[in-house]
Amino acid sequence: MIEKIKADKFRWHGKKHIFALPQFRFVYVKRHCEHYRDRNKLLFLFWRLIYQHMEIKYNMDVPAKVKIGKGLRIEHIGGVVINPLAELGENITLLNGVLIGSQSRGKRMGTPIIGDEVWIGTNSVIVGGINIGKDCLIAPGAYVNFNVPAHSIVLGNPGKIIPKECATEGYILNKYEYKSE
Repeated sequence: MIEKIKADKFRWHGKKHIFALPQFRFVYVKRHCEHYRDRNKLLFLFWRLIYQHMEIKYNMDVPAKVKIGKGLRIEHIGGVVINPLAELGENITLLNGVLIGSQSRGKRMGTPIIGDEVWIGTNSVIVGGINIGKDCLIAPGAYVNFNVPAHSIVLGNPGKIIPKECATEGYILNKYEYKSE
């Protein structure tokens, strides 16, 4: 837990009074819920009640059991909805109005798996049993229900893939350098 919080805090490097940011407080409390879920039911309940209050207050629907890697940065709070079975990698940046949801039928049934270093713009929709590779930029307003290869930009509705090396350069601020174990 401490490593994840350290990584999340690093993504806001240079910001004074980081606990004044509701985005950081939201992620901080989520990390405590993740940590205590299977370790201490009483502490989990305590953090979960705070988290539920914050979800309502900030209009966020990010279940505590969503698997999110180190270095999550929510740029603008509000309107973010993530399916509890979705998986997000490390150094993810989310803006407001993002939907990461499941598809209950069809050939893309399931929930998304999002790789490391992905920037997801305002009002983007990502649905279905799809994979989004490392270093992808999902442009604001994009609709993604297909696999996206690494090093790509997705624009529009329906989404169009544009291959680009270093697609998130200048977008993912203060990347947390992590060590694979």
